[in-house]
Formats: sequence, C-alpha cells, structure tokens
Amino acid sequence: MPTAAANKKRKADAPAEEIEDPEHQTLEYINLTTHTGHFGSKPIKMNWGAETPQERGPVIATVKHGGQRNAIGAHSGGYCIYTALAVAAGELNPSHIPNLAQTAPVYEFGPFPSWKNPKSIVTIDPWGHDVVSAFAPYYEKGYDIRPTIAVTKAHIDFPEVKDAIRLGRVVPDGTILMEHGQTMVTKAAIEPVWYLPGVAERFGCSEATLRQALFKETNMMYPELLTRTDIKLFLPPIGGMTVYIWGNPGTIADPNVPLTVRVHDECNGSDVFGSDICTCRPYLAHAIEECIKGAQNGGNGVVVYYRKEGRALGEVTKYLVYNMRKRAEGGDLASEYFNCTHRVAGITDTRFQAMMPDALHWLGITKIDRFISMSDMKYDAIVNSGIEIIERVPIPPELVPADAQVEIAAKVFVGYHGGDKYSVTEEDLKKVKGRS
Repeated sequence: MPTAAANKKRKADAPAEEIEDPEHQTLEYINLTTHTGHFGSKPIKMNWGAETPQERGPVIATVKHGGQRNAIGAHSGGYCIYTALAVAAGELNPSHIPNLAQTAPVYEFGPFPSWKNPKSIVTIDPWGHDVVSAFAPYYEKGYDIRPTIAVTKAHIDFPEVKDAIRLGRVVPDGTILMEHGQTMVTKAAIEPVWYLPGVAERFGCSEATLRQALFKETNMMYPELLTRTDIKLFLPPIGGMTVYIWGNPGTIADPNVPLTVRVHDECNGSDVFGSDICTCRPYLAHAIEECIKGAQNGGNGVVVYYRKEGRALGEVTKYLVYNMRKRAEGGDLASEYFNCTHRVAGITDTRFQAMMPDALHWLGITKIDRFISMSDMKYDAIVNSGIEIIERVPIPPELVPADAQVEIAAKVFVGYHGGDKYSVTEEDLKKVKGRS
C-alpha cells in the first residue's frame, strides 16, 4: 500500500520555534465557564481559507490543550460519547495520544484552488487527511492534533455487481473489476468541521442566529457557541461522509477526464437490509455499476455516501412516517408522500444540500460528466457551487421496486429530473398507491 510520501511531500513553512508551547491541562480540573478574553484563553490562530496550512493553522479540538482549543465540540462526531464511556469505565486513558505512524493517506489529495477559497469549503477541513505533514511543527512541539479525514484502499464486494457481470452489463478487467465481482476503490472517511461564518452565509443567516439555533436545538449542550464567539470552528455531533473512488484519484480534478458521480444519503433500511419501500439501494447499486464502467473506459467514478439517515430527520422519524403512510385512509398514496413527513416532522427534509458540495470541492472537482441522481436539490446545490454537470442520469425504471413507485412518482411530480424515463401528471399521482 503506497503512503503519502509516494505521492508528494508537503513542506512545513514555519519552524517549530515560532509556535508557542502547548498547554498540558490537568484533566482533573474542569473550567465550566469560558468567555472571549477569559484568563488563560488563547486559541491557536485559525485563518480559514489561507494559502498554506501553516498560515491557516491546525484544528485543535482535543481536551489536553485547554485555552488553546480553537474548535467547539469533539472529534468523532456522536461517537465521542463512547469515548467518554470508555474513560468513565477506566478502559481508556484520557491522556492517550494516538500513534499515527503508518497511518498516512494512500493518496494525498490537493491542494486545490477550492481549498484556498473560504467560501468553497466550510464544512470540511481540507488538510484533515494530512495533519501530520501539514502541521509538522506543531507535532514537534507536542500538540495533540487529530486527523479528520482518513484515506485508504479497499476491495468492495457488492452483490448487484456480480449480477451485472452475470447479465453481461459489466465485464471484469482485472484492474477495476475482478473476476469474482470485487471492485478496487480508494476511499476517504471524512468528519465534519464547520467554519461557522461560512455555514451561516450558506444558509443566509447571521453567525449569531446560527449559533443561537445550534445552542438551543442541542438543548444547550454547547454554551461556548454563545460565550466563545472568538472560536469560529464547530465539530458537530453528527455523522460524516465517505468518498468511494473508482479509477485514478490523481485525475478526478481534471475536467478533461470523464467523471461519473453520485452523492448518496444514508438509508440503512434499504442500503443495508434491502427494504423495498424506497429506491435507495437500487440507485446506489446502479451508480456503482456506472462508476465501474466509467473507470474502465478511462474515466473515474465517485460515490459520496453521507450519513443523513431519513433525510437527516433520523430513522425513528422515518419509521413513524412509514406507519402513517401505510395506515392512511385511502392507502399509501403518492399524493400524500411528502405530506405525511411534514405532519410528523414539521418539515419534509433537513438534509440542506447547500453543504453537500464541499466534499466534491475537496476532491478538486469542477466538472461532472454523468450525475447519477434525479434530485433537483442536489443538482441545484452542486451547480450553484460552481461545478458544471453535463448529463443527469435517472434510475432505470426496471430497478424501481414495486412499493417504491410511490416515492418515485411523488418526487418526479415535485421536480425531480425524470429525463425521458419518467413523467408524472397530477392525475397520474393520484393513481399511484403502495401496498398496505
């Protein structure tokens, strides 16, 4: 497995002696109230969107450096609670510092122009996969800086790909697709790092309004959102995303190399267990097949898998909606598909695709030749972020499960791109009905 050094070695542009010594806070003492300018509070500088990592500064979000933290929240998203349980149970030493030897990314992405634009990427640390190299002077000083991105390689064994081989839709080539159906990918796991001024701008609100909403709607879990307005970074307690790449990672950013892309939001019931009430797994399988074909033909394929279960409303809410749909008077009607979600959740979707293109900008993508999605919201978000999309590819009708006809009809009717495969009138919508 190649290491980052096999690609290119970054050069730190600030000597360690110019960086202040790290604090080593005693973990027995807890400061419950912190304010801007509080005694002993001196966050490490953060100049989001700077030209170099040293000019920008590292993300400091561990508990060891006290007043030098420049991020609110904790690493690993919601999994930080399990870290706390491990500490409480005496199984994990809270002073542990990860040994990052031999963990370098198998491919070192970037830097791309989008990394240096504070508006292009506001929910990911673009240097998060390369912190050991990019912030070497801080490590020399003894700082505990954690990667927020990890890049590795894998063999993917997806049953539908084997079906595609059997049916002759794809042919093993021994490089992208193996004889027994395994595909070779490069993949990157990404934890969210929010630059709050940039996130607020995406949503058309003030930073203060965003901070207040985050504080209130997390039941006041993060008082520093209000008391530490000097800290601009937030590591939210949410799931991240995983990027899967078929082909050559080094040419993804080249607009002359054909690129197939799907951005897919998590659906555990369908993606993992095969529930037939939606098109999630069939569309994901189709995207993987198209990515394989694209890579075999000299291009690349990318699937970005976002942890946004149930349109980011959560699986409990999703199942409540399922019950309402199936028990509705008149049956599970396509005309009531979105209304049922709104009655339960008060809103139909909280995925807010305005943040979604950041992963594509992290990869340096400027043009997508084939976009495997019908979503108007995803398409609009990507195009509005400056990425060109040439072709939109609907899911083939034969891949849509019978009970998912409700979903596909409802979505096409409200604006999802059906191409020449789907067309739904108001009269058609009233006729589409799922099983009880």
